[in-house]
Amino acid sequence: MKDYLFIIRGGEDMSNMSPENIQAHMKDWETWMGGLAQNGKLVGGEPLQKEAKTLTERGTKITDRPLAEGKEMVGGYIIVKADTLDEAAGLAKGCPGFDHDCSIEVREIAKM
Repeated sequence: MKDYLFIIRGGEDMSNMSPENIQAHMKDWETWMGGLAQNGKLVGGEPLQKEAKTLTERGTKITDRPLAEGKEMVGGYIIVKADTLDEAAGLAKGCPGFDHDCSIEVREIAKM
């Protein structure tokens, strides 16, 4: 099996959701990721904070970047095990983030 990275982008701003709806959405994530883990497919993953630093000019320039909500913002990542890219993409189809307009890029993690 190979490792694949799900790059989760965009999604709705959940700050306007009720606490009950947020809790229900988080339960959906727990259920989905729990199923991946139970089937031996989940390696790991976490949401990401909005604050970031970008290093440019060969690392000599550091820019603070509070990232805004948007379709290109990376909100989190998940690493799974699968035999093929198609299998990994099939695993991603169950992501509860789709209910909140996210997109997922699925990429094989190359061995170095």
